[in-house]
Amino acid sequence: MNRPALLLVLPLLLLTGCAATDVGPAGGSPSPTRVEAFDQRAAQVAEAWRPGPDWRTGYVPLEGPTVLTGDPGFTPETEAAFRAGWYRAQVGIPPTRVGGEIQFPDGRLTLPLVSAAEAYRQLDQGDPLPCPGRPKRPGRPTPGGPTVEPGPDGWATSSTQTACLPLTVTAVTFGAVPVRTSRGVAQVPAWLFTIKELATPVARLAVAPSAVTPVPEPTAPARPLPDGLVAAQDLAAVDGARLTVRLGVGACDTGITPLVRERPDVVVVGGSVTRATGECIALLKLEPVTATLAAPLGSRPVLDVFTGAPLSIAPR
Repeated sequence: MNRPALLLVLPLLLLTGCAATDVGPAGGSPSPTRVEAFDQRAAQVAEAWRPGPDWRTGYVPLEGPTVLTGDPGFTPETEAAFRAGWYRAQVGIPPTRVGGEIQFPDGRLTLPLVSAAEAYRQLDQGDPLPCPGRPKRPGRPTPGGPTVEPGPDGWATSSTQTACLPLTVTAVTFGAVPVRTSRGVAQVPAWLFTIKELATPVARLAVAPSAVTPVPEPTAPARPLPDGLVAAQDLAAVDGARLTVRLGVGACDTGITPLVRERPDVVVVGGSVTRATGECIALLKLEPVTATLAAPLGSRPVLDVFTGAPLSIAPR
């Protein structure tokens, strides 16, 4: 991808608001012209949404295959290891396959599953590079020297240490975890890996890749959004009628406000911003905003107003 001027940074603030008809104070009220432009585009996106039969009969996950089962109590190093997929196993990982089924709100579906060994191979993305002067494994000193460097006032730990320790798998069990799918929140079979450094297990969904139906391709008209409107990048959280989405905004944009239009079958989301009038760095930020629907989301897809694509839960 040839976009050298486009960088991606994580947001620092959580801006809250409501649907376009009841916008909260975080971003202020967008102009009626901008709301009208959003409504027109949202109507086109909703009308173009025509998923195939697998959307209601198959397994279309709207989350990634690696799921945290609770608050892991991350430190900077353990979070870096989780994001990178750095693991080491201290127990045997069984290669035997088991049977299982997905429990949807509207029924059940039996699908082929992978073994714990296969799930672990999918989970483990390699080992971190060794850090000079630091142990490769927790609790093991580096031969021949200390893990800290002396300063003018004595020994002090480095403030620029690179994350270089893997997560330690101490047990693996078979279970199920809640996953948002095209048919609502389902209980999906998963292999649960107990991690020594984390407070909760890391789950790897056990459904075989061949049984996963991909998310439908975008359906929206291929043309730019009107000025002052921005696209939604993904879902950060769903809590009943409350949606937290991440908008793609410019580094100097202000007045960031969620815009939402909901129908009985779909919800279309985007945002309104006020562009900076002076010079600004070409930097894309993912800014979380919260909107409140008139009714709980349920199994309705959340579509981006720009691409028309259904939004997935952002990796945690």
